[in-house]
Amino acid sequence: NTKGGPSWAYVLGSTTAVLFLVLAATGIALAAFYSPSVTDAWASVAYLEARVPFGAFLRSVHQHAHSAFVVMIALHILQILWYGAYKAPREATWLTGVVMFILTTVFSLTGYLLPFDQNAYWSTKVRMGIVGSGPVIGEYIPKFLLGGNDLGNLSLTRFFTLHVLILPLVMGLMLLLHLAFFRRHGPAPHPKKRAAELVDEPYWPRQISRDLIAAFVVVAAVFAYSAAHNAPLEAP
Repeated sequence: NTKGGPSWAYVLGSTTAVLFLVLAATGIALAAFYSPSVTDAWASVAYLEARVPFGAFLRSVHQHAHSAFVVMIALHILQILWYGAYKAPREATWLTGVVMFILTTVFSLTGYLLPFDQNAYWSTKVRMGIVGSGPVIGEYIPKFLLGGNDLGNLSLTRFFTLHVLILPLVMGLMLLLHLAFFRRHGPAPHPKKRAAELVDEPYWPRQISRDLIAAFVVVAAVFAYSAAHNAPLEAP
């Protein structure tokens, strides 16, 4: 139920969840054509784009859906901060959301290397340098992720495993916990609403209809943009 009635502000979380499902579906499809090795990674992506029907569109949707996912989750966090939804009794909901935001950044890091073109290679080198400059354990994290001191087959295999297996499982678990806590405590009402306005109202039909409309508009926009702007692939 929602206290104070339905609101378009509440669609940010549900739209983010729908984008995660789009990313999962397109990611599974992309993984069916991908070869995680330094000799075949670029060629497998190039084959997907050039020879597989709708392959370039599929990869573009995955890339731009991730960008939309980052934007939506950032807007969702801002809305939570504004509404004070991180306060009691919603601390667990907030903490699982923070974990998902951190996982999103790791998704970005691991997925960026997978095409193994020039842009992916050198960008990952820079990012690993930044990670390695961290205190105490900073120098060990790049070695663990890369499987050594430089990018190679072990690096690509580990990034691929993280991106398509470990991170989705952890993200899915966090999302289920997030939804469970959300259903238990409900959304935080608008901070400026008076106590007399805070009357419980079921999600169906007014809030659910807003969620569906928002998710449809965002996903349609991602598909339309992806059709017009294919994901760039540079030389290996």
